Amino acid sequence: MRLAELLNAVEREPLFTTGMLLSPGVDVGNVRKQLSRWTKDGTVVQLRRGLYALGGLYRKTEPHPYEVSNALVPGSYVSLETVLAEHGLIPEAVFATTAVTTQRPGTRTTPLGAFVYQHLREELFWGYQVENLVGGRTAFVAGPEKALLDLGYLRSRSDDPAFARELRLSRLDSLDIEQLPRMAQRFGSRKVERFARNVAALAALEDEEYEDL
Repeated sequence: MRLAELLNAVEREPLFTTGMLLSPGVDVGNVRKQLSRWTKDGTVVQLRRGLYALGGLYRKTEPHPYEVSNALVPGSYVSLETVLAEHGLIPEAVFATTAVTTQRPGTRTTPLGAFVYQHLREELFWGYQVENLVGGRTAFVAGPEKALLDLGYLRSRSDDPAFARELRLSRLDSLDIEQLPRMAQRFGSRKVERFARNVAALAALEDEEYEDL
């Protein structure tokens, strides 16, 4: 495979797989060898086995961190601090894209950034939707309420009122606070239910302070 053939096949794709370069009569071994050479010289960037992006010199479409996160670990969705920061619910900048998966937890460090995955049981794998990204692309992303409850479920001592306060949550009026207790019950965890009540108490306090202005 020549560079011109590679660019013709995936020039406008943010990410591509080995399979996208195969067609009848193409030698799989040859494609893999060429990808290995292109990875070494920076023509392509390998994200994991079989998943690539074009190098910066040739890249016409910048991969969105959310679609990279989904592609690195299929069957995952973006959640936790990344979603909370996106919605302005926490003040801290997030330097890794955080997600949940039914597979093993871990961190994937790639040339396109760091991606952190936390494990959730299959029965807790809900509360996400398809989010539209630039260029008509999409990714699986938790709603802000589910991202918050995922955090409460995965973090130790999250039912301590101090934990919710230390998150320095803001813009709580953007959440469906009435829905939080019902969503928390689906976790089957008293800890998550207490965490949801603590968040609701903070939201009520935020409303009172707003009314006093």
